[in-house]
Amino acid sequence: MEKVLAVFDIGKTNKKLLLFNEQLQLVQQTEEKFPVTRDEDGTECDDIVRIEAWMHKALEQVVADGYRLCGVNFSTYGASLVWVDGEGQRLSPVYNYLKEVEPDYQTHLFEHYGGETEFCRRTASPALGVMLNSGIQLLWVQKQRPAIARRAQHILHFPQYLSSVFTQKYVSEYTSLGCHTFMWDFDKMHYHSWLSDAGFSLPAPVPNDTVFPVEIGGQEVQVGVGIHDSSASLVPYLRGSSAPFLLMSTGTWLINMNPFNHSPLTEQELRSDSLCYMSIKQQPVKSSRFFMGHIHDVNVKRLTQYFNLPDKAYKEVGFNAGLLDALVAQRAGYPAFFAESVPEGHLDLRVDLSAFPDFETAYHQLMYDLTRLAVDSVHLVLGDKGLVKDLFVSGGFARNRHFVYLVAALLPHLRVRTSEVDNASALGAALVLAPKVFPGAAVQINLGLDQ
Repeated sequence: MEKVLAVFDIGKTNKKLLLFNEQLQLVQQTEEKFPVTRDEDGTECDDIVRIEAWMHKALEQVVADGYRLCGVNFSTYGASLVWVDGEGQRLSPVYNYLKEVEPDYQTHLFEHYGGETEFCRRTASPALGVMLNSGIQLLWVQKQRPAIARRAQHILHFPQYLSSVFTQKYVSEYTSLGCHTFMWDFDKMHYHSWLSDAGFSLPAPVPNDTVFPVEIGGQEVQVGVGIHDSSASLVPYLRGSSAPFLLMSTGTWLINMNPFNHSPLTEQELRSDSLCYMSIKQQPVKSSRFFMGHIHDVNVKRLTQYFNLPDKAYKEVGFNAGLLDALVAQRAGYPAFFAESVPEGHLDLRVDLSAFPDFETAYHQLMYDLTRLAVDSVHLVLGDKGLVKDLFVSGGFARNRHFVYLVAALLPHLRVRTSEVDNASALGAALVLAPKVFPGAAVQINLGLDQ
């Protein structure tokens, strides 16, 4: 029987199961999209009942298909908590981290724990509003769902909850605590004091490679405790690169992660949506975010409608290095998108599209202006320019020649390289368990780098 390590990679849209062999080569991948359900207030959220049923059935099928299932791990989005009673029964939905809540909860924390700047610096968490700071969910449930708060014996981040479905072990984990939660004191490397002051007792965090033996389909399986997906996506690069680097992970969000910049967050960095994630070695990873993919899509839609073209016309736009060079040198003469910052709604209606002779020219201008803002976000976390020499671009925009060319032109002191690592978060989740699941196996990481 072929030995495999299974990873559930749970995103907001797609839920994947990936099987890796002893060399951590992908041998099978399945993907599901589940309709959302709603919480008690009618806010959309993930249907955790369906997700749990799918996970159990999927692993049983892996065994039935003749694989030797050796390990399981979980890579999921952060900022969502699950409340569990003493018998292991879930008490709450998986509340949507975009759920609107009153600002009073974070204001209370700021007023009592050093002010907004100090509190956010200490927790390495910009004040993101809604429930994106998962600590706010604690206070919201305590006030708005007191029956849940009274009955709960365990409060878990989403990756650790999925693990507990199989292990009945209730732990916390460093990368989940370190992702803009308001819960972790990066100065003391411990839970922030406000948690105990408010009456919360959370599980002790354990290392990422912690496993618990569980029987699945008659086989003993080592089940991991899960990992936050952004931190997981960094693992293949930390294992596969011998020199300091900055990772630019692109998609709906552009996330820049510099695991070699350990300087404290400044007030300006926090106000510019910088934060720290936590590495698998429990070290802060200075990071910045930019909503580039979404901003790209809404503005491209406006362009295609104006020029009467299909939605995906941008994928057929020829690469015009001369025009891009003129844009970089600021001598092209076309109106700039986002010249006065990105407007609310992310659509720049201030630009008169009639100034462009065609869709191709307008798209080149849009990509220059988006890349300029992306590079601004890189500078927030770059730190010592002499230390980092390589910038790795991964994700969807790594295949956009306009974007990669412009990043290299605007950051000439860095060697910009694209990476074709697929499913980096799932691979990272597999890598942290591999030494325990496949002891002695030789694993080589190919980052698929191109220059």
